[in-house]
Amino acid sequence: MTADIHIRKEGRAGRITLTRPKALNALSYDMAMAIEAALDDWRDDDDVVLILIDAIGDKAFCAGGDIQQLYDSGCAGDFAFGRRFWADEYRLNAKIAHYPKPYVALMQGFVMGGGVGISCHGSHRITCESTQIAMPECSIGLVPDVGGSLILARAPGRLGEYLGTTGTRMGSDDAIHAGFADAYVPELKWPTLTAALIESGDPSTIAAHAAPPPPGALRMLSPQIDRHFGGETLRDILNALRADDSDFARDTMKLLSRSSPLSMACTIEMIHRLRGPAADIARALGLEYRFTYRAMEQGDFLEGIRAAIIDKDRKPIWKHGLDSLPGSAVAQMLQPLGKNALTLEETRP
Repeated sequence: MTADIHIRKEGRAGRITLTRPKALNALSYDMAMAIEAALDDWRDDDDVVLILIDAIGDKAFCAGGDIQQLYDSGCAGDFAFGRRFWADEYRLNAKIAHYPKPYVALMQGFVMGGGVGISCHGSHRITCESTQIAMPECSIGLVPDVGGSLILARAPGRLGEYLGTTGTRMGSDDAIHAGFADAYVPELKWPTLTAALIESGDPSTIAAHAAPPPPGALRMLSPQIDRHFGGETLRDILNALRADDSDFARDTMKLLSRSSPLSMACTIEMIHRLRGPAADIARALGLEYRFTYRAMEQGDFLEGIRAAIIDKDRKPIWKHGLDSLPGSAVAQMLQPLGKNALTLEETRP
């Protein structure tokens, strides 16, 4: 058991608490595997009728995956660690999405990347005043993953393309509107809600604590988002934004100019492929894995991490410019992996 997570049974609940507040509860490989082991143990445990995942600290439920180890191994030319990390993490995300018991997530502060993967596939996703949910992976040369691409594909209108490429942060109302959350419960009520869930094991008690969230911005922006993000490719979206003199178009172009063109173009293609009734979590994770499998060797991931987290110069030198991305680049990153394709069965000894 890792010291960064506290797993126990209380009352009728299986409880998982992230205990790494100084690192914004960033999800390490060991933490992810500990969560998976607990879910496996509790699946057939009649004493556990509900899962409750939360985190200590005011700033974040979980601000993402623990990137340092991925970066160090990738820079050393070891791509196997990252591939194993992502494959095992994605297996956990699929388990959460298909879990047979109610899975309640209390999400305060930052909920990003890997944090989305262990909360937003749950059956009951609760926000509060401080919640900020985002998928900012394009800014570090990845794509929205951990199954986030499926949530983006199911968001209303063209919101998925917008959120996936810009990494815009969502408060409670925006997150509920976009499909990343279900309810808003003021944080002062969390202790009584937690006690009720532990005692009863009944997620219907959430409704008694919920309140209308403060209004967000995304509903108002929807017409502009749909108009500008309706194109087939990144180039179509850039052309639409450049042809518009509005504040929205200018602000959005600024956001897009900071992120990896390859990542953004692949994000748009992935969302388009996942839009429709046939898409499910397994298909989304398999598509994401095609990208992450290649991200260190062929993509912008190591450079994105260097610029954002290691050197902190915020000046990444991407492999391609916004206007010089070859048409074949997206197809190369998303082509099937053959024998290396993601399998959601256990491969650990």
